[in-house]
Amino acid sequence: MIRVLLVDDQPLIRSGFRALLDLEDDIEVVAEAADGEEGLVLIKDHLPHVALIDIQMPVMDGIEATRRIAADPTLAGVHVVMLTNYGMDEYVFEALRAGAAGFLVKDIVPEDLLHAVRVAARGDALLAPSITRKLIHRYIAQPPPASGAALEELTSREREAVALAAQGLSNDQIAGHMVISPMTAKTHINRAMTKLHARDRAQLVVLAYESGLVAPRNG
Repeated sequence: MIRVLLVDDQPLIRSGFRALLDLEDDIEVVAEAADGEEGLVLIKDHLPHVALIDIQMPVMDGIEATRRIAADPTLAGVHVVMLTNYGMDEYVFEALRAGAAGFLVKDIVPEDLLHAVRVAARGDALLAPSITRKLIHRYIAQPPPASGAALEELTSREREAVALAAQGLSNDQIAGHMVISPMTAKTHINRAMTKLHARDRAQLVVLAYESGLVAPRNG
C-alpha cells in the first residue's frame, strides 16, 4: 500500500486529490496539512512513501519543508513531489536543490496524478517534460559556470547515463540509446547518485547542467 500525505493550503485541492487517490486499491492518503510546518509534524508521525507538497504556503513554504525532510535521515524513505499552479516558476530550481523528487501541476489529469504517485513511491524522480524543457531554457538564458570536477568519480558509462537522464529520458529510453538492459541503465543511474550524493534523479539533472556535462541547446 502506497502511503500518501497531502500538504496544501487550499482545502479544495486537498479534498480533490484525496478523493481521487482514495479510490485506488494500492494508495492510501494517511493525513492532510495546510502548511509546511504542520506537514512536517505529520510526515514524521506517519512516514508516508510520497508527500505531495505545495510550493507556496503560509507559515512554512514547500521548499523549506522539503529541505528539512531531505536533511532528516529518519525521513529518507519520504519522496517529495512538489505541487505548483504554473508548471514552472521561480521556485522550481530551488526546490530541486532542496531535495524534491519532482513536480506536478495542480491541473494534472487524474491518470497522470495516479501514475506520478506510483512512480515517486518507487523512488524514481518525476520531472514532467514541460518542466524539464523550461528548466533547460533557464540555463540557456543564464548558463551556470561549467565545472566537471564533481563528475570525476563516474565511469564513462555512468556519465553517459546521467547525460541522457538530464535530457529527460526514462531508464528504458536510456537503455535503448546505450544498447543495454533497463536494469543496467537503472544501475548506472543509482551508482551515479550514490557517488555524487544526489538524493534522487531530479538532483542529477541539476548537477548535469551545473557541471557542464550537458550543454543546453536553444531550439
